[in-house]
Amino acid sequence: MAKGGKAKLKTPTDIGSNAAKTVADALNGILADSYALYIKTKNFHWHVSGPHFRDYHLMLDEQATQILATTDEIAERVRKTGNTTLRSIGDIARRQSIKDNDDEFVSAANMLAELREDNLALVASLREAKDIVDEAKDNATSGILDDWTDQAEQRAWFLFEASRT
Repeated sequence: MAKGGKAKLKTPTDIGSNAAKTVADALNGILADSYALYIKTKNFHWHVSGPHFRDYHLMLDEQATQILATTDEIAERVRKTGNTTLRSIGDIARRQSIKDNDDEFVSAANMLAELREDNLALVASLREAKDIVDEAKDNATSGILDDWTDQAEQRAWFLFEASRT
């Protein structure tokens, strides 16, 4: 029995323990970045201003909703591999590679550019994870990664097109 008299989590999986741990580490990094990107996107949604306010405000809200929708799927994939996932804001902060933006003011153009780069960074992480899960023969995660990559690419594309002059 684990601390507090509770049994440890023992989710069955046919993925070898080392491979499952590697998959979980990759997914937990993506999950941390997804939360960081979600918060930043909502921050910019709340604080965008300028002549294209309504369009940007709505687009950023749609993108934030899409990002948040992936978080539960990511965490559940980690659990299905027999591992544990993020437990706190501190855990997210320790694992995230997408940088926060606490600036008091960010122009709309800079918001779109920063979010575009962050989504492209997420795409790169998703592609790295794809190699890891394919090596582990985790077919289910592999297929879902394709969907998440497509979504992040679409967000980056929309951000790019919205920022063109």
